[in-house]
Amino acid sequence: MKFCANISFMFAEASSLLERYALAKAAGFKAIESGFPFGFTLEQVKHAKESAGIQQVLINLKTVLYAKAVNAKKIHIMAGTLEHVSQIHWDTYESNLQYAADVLRTEGLMGVIEPINHYSVPHYFLSDFGKAVEIIKRINSPHLKLMLDVFHLQQISGDLSHAITELMPHVGHVQQLADSGYDDWVGLEYKPLANTNDGLQWINKYGYSL
Repeated sequence: MKFCANISFMFAEASSLLERYALAKAAGFKAIESGFPFGFTLEQVKHAKESAGIQQVLINLKTVLYAKAVNAKKIHIMAGTLEHVSQIHWDTYESNLQYAADVLRTEGLMGVIEPINHYSVPHYFLSDFGKAVEIIKRINSPHLKLMLDVFHLQQISGDLSHAITELMPHVGHVQQLADSGYDDWVGLEYKPLANTNDGLQWINKYGYSL
């Protein structure tokens, strides 16, 4: 199993996202994922990543340009929040994802969509794994897949073992997942209770390594 650190959550000992690239590398990680680096230029982000000598697996939000600059092969396409949802919103969302899949095909990248539970993010638009899979099936593109965050899956669906088995054929990126035939990166998206490095001992404890 291959672990990548989500530096938007981990290594908060450094206030700057740019510094966390090097901290993740020093901790033994070979790869990271992150949210969109608001407040930093493309050149700053690219330099931080390349100076650390670490792979970037995924970036959230905005842009093919940033993904290509840091050589991230996956982009998390976030849905945003909406309190009152109607069919026209779903139609627009699916149309936008179709457009994104076409762009990603041209650029040789993968987009992933992630259902997020309403306890963590009230009114998040995509909060249903079944709905996400339906959309992915209709668009039917190898460039649009499901991001499987086990925390959100438990909050939304429960019955993890069965749910993971059912969802796995549609998964393009995983956060917090035990082995289920998936051999790509597993993103560690959590806030350590204290020092990040001290908290990484669980990896060896459970028989894994970085």
